[in-house]
Amino acid sequence: MTEAGASSPDSGEGGWPSVTSANPSGSIRVRTTEQGLPLAVKVESAELHRDPTQLAGELLRVCQRAAARAGLAKRKQLEEAGMSAAGLARTGLPTEADVARQEIVEEQDYDTEPQSWLRTV
Repeated sequence: MTEAGASSPDSGEGGWPSVTSANPSGSIRVRTTEQGLPLAVKVESAELHRDPTQLAGELLRVCQRAAARAGLAKRKQLEEAGMSAAGLARTGLPTEADVARQEIVEEQDYDTEPQSWLRTV
């Protein structure tokens, strides 16, 4: 997995990228496709004691972040394969600016600070 909050492209089904992303404390990690479909979810046991609504919201945010990064990775693959700028625009896949904007909005809109900095090792 990746360090807390980071995203990294992996090789997904059919050679299309999937991305693993984590919450800031690293206690929730999700690997998704570019559509946001979770392929793997890892939640540390301490997170299971949180309010279910808050936990679900955090899982959704991590999935959305991973999906945006996977979409960006797919866009880069298509660009490297020679797809035109017009074709890329029609795919609806996010640009680097779109992903950066989304992550800034997420940081401002949501309380992404962990409940506790303490976690089991």
